[in-house]
Amino acid sequence: MLNKQAILTVFLLAFCFSTLAQEDKTENKKKNENNIPTEELVVESSVIITDPIDPLAPARAAFYSAVLPGLGQAYNKKYWKIPIVYAGLGVGLYFYIDNNNEYHRYRDAYKRRLAGFEDDEFFGTVTTDGLREAQKNFGRNRELSLLVTIGIYALNIIDANVDAHLLQYNVDDKLSIKPHYKINEMDNVGDLGLTLNFKF
Repeated sequence: MLNKQAILTVFLLAFCFSTLAQEDKTENKKKNENNIPTEELVVESSVIITDPIDPLAPARAAFYSAVLPGLGQAYNKKYWKIPIVYAGLGVGLYFYIDNNNEYHRYRDAYKRRLAGFEDDEFFGTVTTDGLREAQKNFGRNRELSLLVTIGIYALNIIDANVDAHLLQYNVDDKLSIKPHYKINEMDNVGDLGLTLNFKF
């Protein structure tokens, strides 16, 4: 009977201490003035409060980039990406406009040939079949340029969204992965691998 009471007492004390430890952990999660939970990092008895986590930041960055390309990158403070976005969109639009103009040039000349006129700019150098093939090629290139431009616009939105996610990613020394190279002393062969460290 005495042993059962001792075991029950030890069990209750352990349970009480574990609940007190959990309460201390929940009290360490502070809330800022916007009532958004922040993470704390305790370093040698000093507390460093990191930036608050905003779960809507990725959606907001994607929306800004959809409204105006490059605005999501500016929201993420990645200003160096804005010229890349506009250069990609500009190149795509340039090739679309150029292929569209060439398509219309060959199409108009082909229509005049079919109507019986022989005064187009390609008369004597390009046959009627050549005009038809040229307008097909330029029409295909025009559509491809439009698809590339739309793809760059979509990449601009995806980049802003992913970048906003990664900006809130917690990077500290508690979880790290490092490559290592070690000489195996038994057979004198090099071993290459990865080391995963997780600290509580």
